[in-house]
Amino acid sequence: MGDMKIAVMGATGRMGLELVRTVHAAEGCVVAGAVERAGHPALGADIGTLASIGALGVTVGDDALAVIAAVDGILDFTTPAASVEFAGLAANARIVHVIGTTGCSADDDAAIRAAARHATIVKSGNMSLGVNLLAAITRKVAAALDADFDIEVLEMHHRHKVDAPSGTALLLGEAAAQGRGIKLADASVRVRDGHTGARRRGDIGFATLRGGSVIGEHTVIFAADGERIELTHKASDRSLFARGAVRSALWARGRGPGLFSMTDVLGL
Repeated sequence: MGDMKIAVMGATGRMGLELVRTVHAAEGCVVAGAVERAGHPALGADIGTLASIGALGVTVGDDALAVIAAVDGILDFTTPAASVEFAGLAANARIVHVIGTTGCSADDDAAIRAAARHATIVKSGNMSLGVNLLAAITRKVAAALDADFDIEVLEMHHRHKVDAPSGTALLLGEAAAQGRGIKLADASVRVRDGHTGARRRGDIGFATLRGGSVIGEHTVIFAADGERIELTHKASDRSLFARGAVRSALWARGRGPGLFSMTDVLGL
């Protein structure tokens, strides 16, 4: 079958360059494309040089259609609007699309599900093994404890993150809701400000912190009278997300169309 040809979308951002380095270092795949928005100052540059791994002969371009038509899969940690566009192109090309983009709306998710009828899409709010294990544990703990235990999800990220709560926090909140056998939308509390009254039994609360260069810290708290359980994951290196994304792409290669998650990739 040969090495999997992978293109990185949003290739010159912090995460994009990490993905380029990870694909280049991994076995079974090669960097075969790099896409940026029209007018980006890096257009025409060699992506390997930009990623400090030496020239790869792959230049940064803005023609996503041409790049997607020439590769086996794409890695996409961009924006919701861009991810929806790329999903449509991946569906037309019948290739693998790994989506790490967060902040997608219900309409965005619906468009991605539609694209998955023809593309093999792996989408997750977090690509790390540790976070997905944390989600599995959260689901089990929530199922074991009744609503006497209040559930709160606390997350912190760097000052540049634009969406809140984070995709990972929502992933963990969804796991807690599944454990409780409820819908997250019916129990989610995103904001508390002013005279809010007593906490409603069964709610799943979210608290968001932003500052500095924090890559990602998440804690799920189960709090009852007289005791508290805290489950925590701290990320100190973006490469762990990139490794998960590459693992997802290699796992998805050769599979039929569908929408998958890291739970599928990791067999959880």
